[in-house]
Amino acid sequence: MYTEETADPVQAKVSSDGSFLEVLGVFIRLGLTSFGGPVAHLGYFRQEIVVRRKWLDEQNYADLLALCQFLPGPSSSQMGIALGMTRAGLWGGLAAWLGFTLPSALALVLFAYATTIFHASAQTGWLHGLLIAAVAVVAQAVWGMASTLCPDKPRATIAIVAAIVILLWPVAIAQLIILALAGLIGWRLFHQMAIPASSKLTLMVSRRLAVCSIVIFFTLLIGLPLLRLIAPNQGLALFDTFFRVGSLVFGGGHVVLPLLQREVVPAGWVSNDQFITGYAAAQAVPGPLFTFSAYLGAVSHPSPNGWLGGIIALVAIFLPSFLFVTGILPFWNQLRTYQPFQAALRGINAAVVGILLAALYQPIWTTAIHVPVDFALGLLAFGLLVIWKLPPWAVVLISALLGILIQHI
Repeated sequence: MYTEETADPVQAKVSSDGSFLEVLGVFIRLGLTSFGGPVAHLGYFRQEIVVRRKWLDEQNYADLLALCQFLPGPSSSQMGIALGMTRAGLWGGLAAWLGFTLPSALALVLFAYATTIFHASAQTGWLHGLLIAAVAVVAQAVWGMASTLCPDKPRATIAIVAAIVILLWPVAIAQLIILALAGLIGWRLFHQMAIPASSKLTLMVSRRLAVCSIVIFFTLLIGLPLLRLIAPNQGLALFDTFFRVGSLVFGGGHVVLPLLQREVVPAGWVSNDQFITGYAAAQAVPGPLFTFSAYLGAVSHPSPNGWLGGIIALVAIFLPSFLFVTGILPFWNQLRTYQPFQAALRGINAAVVGILLAALYQPIWTTAIHVPVDFALGLLAFGLLVIWKLPPWAVVLISALLGILIQHI
């Protein structure tokens, strides 16, 4: 079997002495600058939280990422909530969600009120520059995680096979199957490896609260449809619909779009033209794509709509993620140090690298890189991130400005 160097038995604790305002400030900046979709968001998170601020180490980040890949809902938002909780407990998780979500949600609700149609597309210069910046951010994240999580031939092989399968079978269920198989392979292959030196996550979230979160989730999932039958109400119907979508969708991001369309368009709440227009706007704003729900709630008919409808839809679609993360994190330290689980987690982490590698090509690369000048700008952005160590927000701004310049050449 494969062996690693024996880990230092004395492990440092990750400090959990952050505040609500500290976490809110960090994630507001991420919410304003994280363009490029969920995979790019994970790259922004890693750069800001692990590399720059060192709130937790690479291994902890990878383990949390593997956990969030398993959960239904938006993985990048769940990752943000988990990172906030590791810093400042439950309030830190709330601060991370608010900071990362509100900028794009506010923009999309304002757009819903606008009388003109938003014309941005991938061919708009500044937006195209942002997409190219996302290529560099994801490439940096994949490179960094691969060096840590795939240091030997077996795990590198798992990553490559996972990437190949995802590229040839691009459906949400394929990701779950790959992660499950990688965990099984890891359990069989890596169980004699020493647990690596990794700081312990200090979480100010009680197990009692965790159990309550799981109970609340299942109560809402089962009770909301029954309540709609007993007392029909449009606000309740809106909340139930978006809560159910947030609870049951795997893959996040673009996977949620057809599910939302089947829920709101045939019901007559939103026209198909409104849906497509809002989707175009959602592509042009930073932050999680699930904030598209705020737009749908704002333009829906009958009332409640506007600001109230947007808030109902936004809270409902993200609430399952908050309940999931709160429900499992208090048990995470004990679970992740269990030797068989650690072995499985090694395989899962390697597969996550492969999934991110596949996403680097499709949809990130194929959306942004079309001609040699696009590749040149991508190389420049990658160099600024990796060699010159510029912060991601600065690289995003430079790429957007150069995208405008390229468009007019």
